[in-house]
Amino acid sequence: MVVFLKEISQMKKLINKPEDVVTESLAGMATAHPDLIRVHFDPNYVIRADAPVAGKMAIISGGGSGHEPMHTGFVGRGMLDAACPGHVFTSPTPDQMQAATKAVDGGAGVLHIVKNYTGDVMNFEMAAELCLADGIEVASVITNDDVAVQNSLYTAGRRGVGITVLAEKIAGAAAERGMSLQQVVDICRKVNEQGRSMGMALTSCTVPAAGKPSFDIGTSCPLARDCICTVRSC
Repeated sequence: MVVFLKEISQMKKLINKPEDVVTESLAGMATAHPDLIRVHFDPNYVIRADAPVAGKMAIISGGGSGHEPMHTGFVGRGMLDAACPGHVFTSPTPDQMQAATKAVDGGAGVLHIVKNYTGDVMNFEMAAELCLADGIEVASVITNDDVAVQNSLYTAGRRGVGITVLAEKIAGAAAERGMSLQQVVDICRKVNEQGRSMGMALTSCTVPAAGKPSFDIGTSCPLARDCICTVRSC
């Protein structure tokens, strides 16, 4: 008997239309967890079900979709009060952050936890200015824990990656205990300053709109045995 084998691509998710993937995923979250979260559309943001909590300082984060459960999966008691999901691998917009900030403001201030990417930093800064103009006290902490790309030509210094999850959890627990905005800001900054991470992958991601891997590392790189590099530096 002769058996013919061929390469079979593994399906990792079900997507109807790439342009609807973020909206449909948010709708799914709203249906699955109505006791934990509320989802607002146009602009898109996710808030905890009991928001705003009077007298409690609130915490918001956000970033491009496609990194789930970051950040929408971390909304709830003892963690984030709100999350702003942008399009796939795209920063959320200032109007999302402004609307989310207003939705969770309990009168004790709001902390924005921002990963160190140019779009995220710029848009969160704009949102903070808009919220301050609305009379909401807002503070920001930028996470920049990635040790791999400090001097990269393609980033604004160290990126905010893995430590962001710990910062959100620890700061969220502090806020849930009733600590002030400044106390939570200090804790969040301490977590970021004392944390470092490095991310790596063996395969490329596939952006839904593209429908194919972003790049192919392959096995023929002449430096593969003794270099640690990004694809762009090769």
